Amino acid sequence: MATQSQIPGNRAIWVGIFAELTEFSLMFLVYFIARVNHPEVFHAGPEKLSLLAGTANTVIMLTSSWFVARAVLAMRADYPSVSLRWLVAALVTAIGYPVVKALEIRWNLDHGVSGDGDVFQMTYYYLTFNHLVHVSWGLLGMIWIMLRTAFGGYSARDHRGLIAFASYWHATDLIWLMIFPLFYVLP
Repeated sequence: MATQSQIPGNRAIWVGIFAELTEFSLMFLVYFIARVNHPEVFHAGPEKLSLLAGTANTVIMLTSSWFVARAVLAMRADYPSVSLRWLVAALVTAIGYPVVKALEIRWNLDHGVSGDGDVFQMTYYYLTFNHLVHVSWGLLGMIWIMLRTAFGGYSARDHRGLIAFASYWHATDLIWLMIFPLFYVLP
């Protein structure tokens, strides 16, 4: 069981989260440099995207994270079967993200929003595709955590792996919560 002086999860996941946040910080730097140099393109950019798809993915990510948080709380209370049910709910919800993203890309291409378009479109695809890669890694991690939970790999006394995964999943949410307003909302 982790004491208050320890970080949640494990050090390895925090190295990974730090790397992820560093990677996206650099991508956001590119975004802001591009936005400063091409304000008219970025001002018109959100009109070209599907606000519905962006909003749906925001709801999906936040709901899935809430389910993961409930899974951690259930495990802490020594209810591993309840924890597993919350993880199943998180996975089923989270699978909606790549589904919505695929439909959104199809919609984008039908409406002329392609990766070889203007700098807004290129930046949009670069950041959102990278985020999709991180979500996909998270989905694989979630399946692993579910298997470990189902086979008794975690208990109320030791569930650091579950907490490590939850930390990663919430970091991925945090990044989406920055991507969403920058591309879909702010003119």
